[in-house]
This record gives sequence, C-alpha cells and structure tokens, in this order.
Amino acid sequence: MSAPQGAALPEEAAAFLDAHPQIEAVDLVLTDANGVARGKIIRRHEVMGLYTAGRHLPISILGLDILGEDVEGTGLVWDHGDADRRAWPVPGSLRALHGTTPPRGEVMVQLYELDGSPMLADPRHALARQIAALADIGLHPAGAFELEFYLLDPDLGEGGTVRPARDVLDGRAGAQTEVYSVDRLHGMLPLFNDIYAACAQAGIRAETMISEYGRGQYELTLHYREDILQAADDLIRLKRIVRAAARAHGVLACFMAKPHADMAGSGMHMHVSLRNGAGRNVFSEGAGEEVASAPLLRQAIAGMAAHMGASMLVFAPHANSWRRFASNSYAPVAPTWGVNNRSVALRVPAGDVRARRIEHRPSGVDANPYLVATAVLAAVRDGIAQEMPLGEAVTGNGYDSAAPSDMPADWRSAICAAEGSDFLKSALGPDLHRAFIAIKWAEYSRMARHVSALDLAHYLHRA
Repeated sequence: MSAPQGAALPEEAAAFLDAHPQIEAVDLVLTDANGVARGKIIRRHEVMGLYTAGRHLPISILGLDILGEDVEGTGLVWDHGDADRRAWPVPGSLRALHGTTPPRGEVMVQLYELDGSPMLADPRHALARQIAALADIGLHPAGAFELEFYLLDPDLGEGGTVRPARDVLDGRAGAQTEVYSVDRLHGMLPLFNDIYAACAQAGIRAETMISEYGRGQYELTLHYREDILQAADDLIRLKRIVRAAARAHGVLACFMAKPHADMAGSGMHMHVSLRNGAGRNVFSEGAGEEVASAPLLRQAIAGMAAHMGASMLVFAPHANSWRRFASNSYAPVAPTWGVNNRSVALRVPAGDVRARRIEHRPSGVDANPYLVATAVLAAVRDGIAQEMPLGEAVTGNGYDSAAPSDMPADWRSAICAAEGSDFLKSALGPDLHRAFIAIKWAEYSRMARHVSALDLAHYLHRA
C-alpha cells in the first residue's frame, strides 16, 4: 500500500542507507501516552520495507500503563482483539545513533489505521490536529522545551534513597547544591560532550547546560523551533540521548519529577509563541508599548490559565509528579501569570520583543511533551476564539499572590478533573482521552493499594 499523508517517503530511507553503510540495525520508536518509547529493533534489510509498506504493531501498544501492562479500560486491547495497526515513519526522523557498537540508527513512527487514517489514540497525531486547527485561523505555533534532570548513582543509598552521581571526570562526590556552578559542570564534561555529539548526529540543536538547584540536577535547553511538533520530537529524542549517554558513563539519568524529598523537582518548561501567515510574531507588542500588551498574547495566557486545572493530569501525570508542587519551590501552585517572574505558572520572559513568548511552567519532566503541547495549544486557541479577558499580572512573590482556584490538589483530584473535562476531551480527542484516563486510573489503583514503609513506620504500633 502507499504511505499515508504525513509519512516519510522511501527515498529518505534509501539516502540514509547509502550514507551509512555501516549501520546494521535501527530502533523503531513509538511514543505512548506516558511518553515511554515502545517499538522494536529492526535489521538493516527491513528498513526499506518500513518506508514502502509500513510495519504492523498491536493496537494495545498505546493502551499500556507506565509498567507496560495492558489497561483494558482504554478500549485498545480486547475490544479490538488486540489487532494490528500500521506504523509509518516520521519524516526526517531516521538518524544514526552516536557511540553504538555495532553502529545503529533510530526512526520515530506514528500509528495509523489500516485504511491510512491517523490512529486517534496516538499522542503525536493529537498534537498535529491542534497545530492544524490553529493553521485554519492563520496562526502557526513555534516553541521549545527545557529539560531538567538528575544524574544519580545507579545504586540506592541507605534507606533506599537516591544519591547524586560522582563526577565522571575524576570521581569527585558532590554533596552540595551548586546552582549555576561552572566547575560542577566541568566534572560531567565527558558525559555532556557525548550528549552534544549525539544531539548533533540526531539533528537536534541542544544549547545551554546549567547546574540546577538540586544536588546532581542539571538543565539543558533546546533551540527554538518554528515547528512545535518538531520541538516535541526533539524533547522525546533528547531524553533517550541523555539516558543512553549517562548509562554509558555508569550513572543514571533520572526523569522523575521529584526523586529527592528535600530537593527541587525537575520541570519541563514549554516556551510557545504564534506567528501569522507573514511570519510575524503576534505575541510581540508594538513599539513603545508595555511588555505583554499584545491582545493575542493576553488572550492566549487567559486561555491557558482558564484550562490549567482541567489539564493538570497531562502536566503532572504520575503519583510522584504531585510531590513537586510546593510553595517557593519553583513549581507553580496556581494559574498565575506575570512578566519576568519565575514564581508564576505562565511567565512572559524579558528579552527581545521579536522573541516574545509565553513560558508554561507547570509540567514536570515526567510529562509527555506531545500531550503537554496539545493541551497548551488547545487552551491558547480557545482563549483567542473567545477573546478571554486577562487579569492583572502578578508582581513579587506569586506564591503569596495565588488566589483560590479550581486547580486540583492531588493526583486523584487531577484524574477526576481531567475525566470530567469537555475541554480536555476535545483537546486530546475522545479516543486518546479515554485511553489516557483509563491508564491513569489503573496506575492510581495500583499505587493506592500499596502499603509503604512509611505506612508501617507511622501506623504499625500506633493505629
């Protein structure tokens, strides 16, 4: 059969194989609702077949929980007899991997129905639909994600707690929070050099690396993309690169939102702007006007704030995600906004007016960037469509300024809010919404049944 619209062409694979005669196998990667890479390793001689005829994968691959267990409530397992759908390669995603022996490549795929229509529970398709809906009104989103992560010792410490990794350069231990320390970065340079090299080979423009606020915590920024779907692809691929490079150096790259009880959590801030058909940034204010005075920027922020509560399950999808939210923690606790203020949820950064954008700060690094961008763009579109009014910007400490809101307070409340939200159902589409909610309930039920060591410590001799 012929490739569906939006799939890569066979000429791309032929050129890649000609340019990389040493590559013996390719990782075929599909991203599920939790942002987990699912797929196969295919041999070199199978690559052209992927591009000419697609590759069958079971529909249940998009109905798995975080542990890879089937969730029947998704409607993606026995409702369809666990039948196959067809995966097709994403254009431009076939790349050589850095430092693999024997040499290997990687290609991202999306799932389609057998008739060639998009499989609607695939998170990447959901984002593509929101981008297309904005294009229908003459607007085109651009953006980038920031990646915060911890580098940890692979072995747990006393009491089962995690420990920061020793410097890969000389084995030095880091026992202090050394935010913005350049010397701290130098200790991990061999690992970071491999990350940058792998990003270059993958066509990702990785930029600034900083030592963050927790011991062993780092942040890596990505180049701003004119195509926000590409920006989400970059983040998915970057996490795989960081994890592989860390493992090669004997350390663990951790993408939990809150691995330490007493240190900062890790976020995945999303930067977004809109351009019109002429390429002008419609979030930019005019000459002599105040920052954040552009009408479409204000309406976009208002939409993001209005729908934040319903979308928090997307931004904080796991039990651990909710440990990140606390006052004065650099993780927002209310749908606040402000200019050049990191204590709010929706920040308009200072800088060149031509680069005016919104920084969406609620998401943890454990969130799926396709779903995050889908919910954000849907909220932006609704804010603009309804010309939503925007309240006053927060100045000073946004944690002190937060007014009562409909933000869920915990994971269960977030699941309930998302399940009952017509907005989120429309944003994700009914099929993906059903699957995502079912997966989260299954994960919640497993966690709720677990009796922890803390339960025993508190209640064994007292209750």
